[in-house]
Amino acid sequence: MQTLLINPPYQTITSNWGVGHQVPLGLLMVGGALRDAGLDATLLDAEALRLSDDQIVEHVRRAKPNVVMTGHAGSTPAHPVCMTMLAAIKRARPETVCVYGGVFPTYHDELVLRQDPYVDIVVRGEGEATAVSVLQALQHGALSDVEGITFRSGERLVRTPDPSSIGDLNAYRIGWELIDDWDRYQCFGKGRAAIVQLSRGCPHRCTYCGQHGFWKRWRYRDPGALADEVQWLHDEHGVRFVTLADENPTTLKDVWVGFLEAMARREVDVHFFATIRATDIVRDADVIDLYRRAGIRYVLMGIDTTDPALIEQVRKRSTTRDDMEACRLLREHGIHSVIGHIVGLGGETWGDLRRAGRALRMYDGDYLNAMYATPHTWTSFAREQADRRVVQEDQRHWDYRHQVLEQQHLRPWQLFAAVKWLELSFHLRPRRLRRLLLTRDRSRRRQGWWTARHTAIVWLMEIVEFVRRVRFVPNPQPLSQRLVEAGQGNGRGRSLDDGHVDRPPRRRDAPPTGAQRVA
Repeated sequence: MQTLLINPPYQTITSNWGVGHQVPLGLLMVGGALRDAGLDATLLDAEALRLSDDQIVEHVRRAKPNVVMTGHAGSTPAHPVCMTMLAAIKRARPETVCVYGGVFPTYHDELVLRQDPYVDIVVRGEGEATAVSVLQALQHGALSDVEGITFRSGERLVRTPDPSSIGDLNAYRIGWELIDDWDRYQCFGKGRAAIVQLSRGCPHRCTYCGQHGFWKRWRYRDPGALADEVQWLHDEHGVRFVTLADENPTTLKDVWVGFLEAMARREVDVHFFATIRATDIVRDADVIDLYRRAGIRYVLMGIDTTDPALIEQVRKRSTTRDDMEACRLLREHGIHSVIGHIVGLGGETWGDLRRAGRALRMYDGDYLNAMYATPHTWTSFAREQADRRVVQEDQRHWDYRHQVLEQQHLRPWQLFAAVKWLELSFHLRPRRLRRLLLTRDRSRRRQGWWTARHTAIVWLMEIVEFVRRVRFVPNPQPLSQRLVEAGQGNGRGRSLDDGHVDRPPRRRDAPPTGAQRVA
């Protein structure tokens, strides 16, 4: 049985004009598991190749796969692109089984199957073990015996019990051999790039994030084995830049420090981008020098808001003092700090945004990543904001780079202008420019100018896109309506599909479902 893994042709300004395209890590993980199980799997990266749906269909016609599997890291905004692509594939080859996975379909499995007839099977949660079981069942078994999937059986939908999370992440590997041209993946001007994971999951419960529900619990790989893999990527494939895809790699300090020490010992010419909580950076004040020696060069901190009341509201479990201290520690050790700031969490006014701008400049970080509050329907943030109206109904724009929720005091063009000014004033402040111009570290200066140039290009392209392509609905509907359509009922978790989906009886040795865990 032949399986074609397709990274959908979802395009973003950041990938095309900014940091560059990234390897499709999720599909590579699934591909590694399939190949190790003796199953035939190949990869088509339609995103990096910028293929049209017609070109994808032509590739499918030539390859003649029995099964197509797809999914995307940008799961919510990429969903319409995935559906358009699978529809084209089904029209050309109706006999091809289409399997869809990722965060969005995990939370909306029943909705996807009811609305999109070209999806045959939805994989919920982690894909490695489930994908293998699906293919084995398609060959000589019954799909109803596979945990963690939802599929169509005639006119009925069948939703099998939730799978147990993978206990030992070391048992699965990334299928790097599926990449046929490493030159497609070059990030931050450093050359060939890869993505890896030290851990999965997050112990925190920020209201706007649903990753803890997807991964279920925090787990980690062997730090030394991951360091070996990074060195292998450098030696065998010339990789010089690596992104850590972890939601919270620093959860256990001894595990995190173990990885840093392993990388520092190897002295590999590889630089890292990592997302780290400000509180953990402050916790690690005694080993920040080790960050630098291990190759950490960019750290994205989800500061999110400078308003202490909003920090408490979204359950960030941080303080403005921690945020400022984290920026200082990184700056003193030659590590670029990227501040993730979210607008739209409250009813901002012009005055609020001016105050936020002054506070962000006081942090004295290197880069500002200003994002819009995006109410993903499975989050508690969305339920809390159910009465607010949705001004952006095009799901391709539910990507944190576009406004989604109506603002009480600012029209969409006003909020957009305020965000662009916030970014511009942050990046052009004199202290930052002096640091960029006068640094004696040639590597830091070269990297700083590369990133500044591409940050400016993205900033300009987002303005062009806003003027030419972004449109807002004239009569926005409340978010509560979208929650109902997504199966979140009145915002309190009720599913419209309750009683209409067949759920096979659980085996005695099967793990408890999510509902039973709560009970």
